[in-house]
Parts: sequence; structure tokens; C-alpha cells
Amino acid sequence: MIRSPRRLMALTLLVSLWRPAHAELPVLRIGYYDFPPSIYTDAAGATHGPTAEVMRKVAHQAGYEPYFRALPSARLYAALRDGSVDVWPGATGKPELAPHTLEGRNLLGEVDINLYLRPGSALPHSLDALPGEGLIVLNGYNYAPQVLERLRRPGMRLHKASSHVAALEMLLHGRGDYLLDYGMPASQARRALGVPELPSLPVRTLPIRFIASRYAPDAAALLERLDQAYDALDAAGVDLRVPSR
Repeated sequence: MIRSPRRLMALTLLVSLWRPAHAELPVLRIGYYDFPPSIYTDAAGATHGPTAEVMRKVAHQAGYEPYFRALPSARLYAALRDGSVDVWPGATGKPELAPHTLEGRNLLGEVDINLYLRPGSALPHSLDALPGEGLIVLNGYNYAPQVLERLRRPGMRLHKASSHVAALEMLLHGRGDYLLDYGMPASQARRALGVPELPSLPVRTLPIRFIASRYAPDAAALLERLDQAYDALDAAGVDLRVPSR
């Protein structure tokens, strides 16, 4: 039987990354913050979501046992800066992490950041023509520094919410003029509250990649091993889809 070069490459990578089932695998410490439905922690403390499943598949393929650590964003960034987390499947381009992390080459997915208005509101023609002064943001999320900087203007007041549902309720009850949120969890919150589609403006789309701490053991080799494992699984037809919207 003739195999395609791509399939042969995949099989070669699969064999090279294989470990015997009885071998004790090194632990891969995977950090994340709750970002439902992509990756989140349930009431029992277990990690779920398609991004978590992709990380499990890639970690096992690369020869690691995945260990998930759910952390608020500030603590996650601190863990990447001190090496107590090995890798984060997260958004690239964060200046505060750049000196302390390495970014993988595979695109795992994308995440949208949108600005939402109350139902029935007229959309401004641009972000520079926003009505009102009150911006609702999620406590514990830093979005991207460039995003908030783009929206800041004299007289703006920030109103912080504890969850995506709470943020949407604040918007609906007029406790802010608009809401800055990520597309996936905002849509899930809207469905949970039975709210129709909201007027929204796209603000930015961020790529999701493997982001490894420079202080993880052999960080560059670890990152390449994860990328090779992802390549092998992808070439072998394994489902690695992560919802982006």
C-alpha cells in the first residue's frame, strides 16, 4: 500500500514521540484561567472543554502527563514568569509576558474581543464615536493592553464585573454604557440569560498558541516537542478543533 508523504511524516512523528504505556511520564504543568466553553473548571474541580482535550492529546503524544492548574489571569502570568507553570494555551502578544515566554508556531485557534451595547442601541460607526462614559470589564482579565488603551478617553469610568453573566446583567440594567468581553464566554452568558443577540463592534482578534515559560526545564525543546506532537496528530487526522467563536 502506498502512503502519502504527509501520512508517512505523521507516522514517523507518532513513532518517535511514542512512549510505552507502563513508562512513568514527566508531568506537563498546564496553566489556564476559566474561559468557557473553551476551557473551564467544573464544580468538582475537573478541567473540561475542547482546549483542555487538545492539550491532553498533545501532552500524551509528546510524552507527558498533563496536569492542569486553574489560576486567575494575574497569578497565571506570574506562574509563567517564575516557571511554576510550563505552558499555557493562550493569546499571544502580551508585552508583560514577552521577556519570560516562548510562543509556539501552531495556531490552536483564535479569540475575539468585542464591544457590546444594550439591545436596541444604535451602533456607532467606529470605536472613536462611542456614546456614554461607562465601560464594563471583567475583573481578573487584562484583555490586551492595546485594547483598553484604544478605548480609553477622558472621563471614562471602568465598572468591574465578577463574571461574564454578571457583566451582561450590568449592561442590561444600565450600570454601564457598553461591555468589553470575549466572544465565546459572552455568547454563553447571553444564552444562559435568554438574551437575544446584542449590537456589537469587533475590537480585536487574538491568535491562540502554545506559550511556554522560559524557565520551564529545556523550554525551547519542550515547545518544539509540543508543536511536533500537534503536527503529528493533525497529519494523522486527529480532531484538534478548538471553537473560536
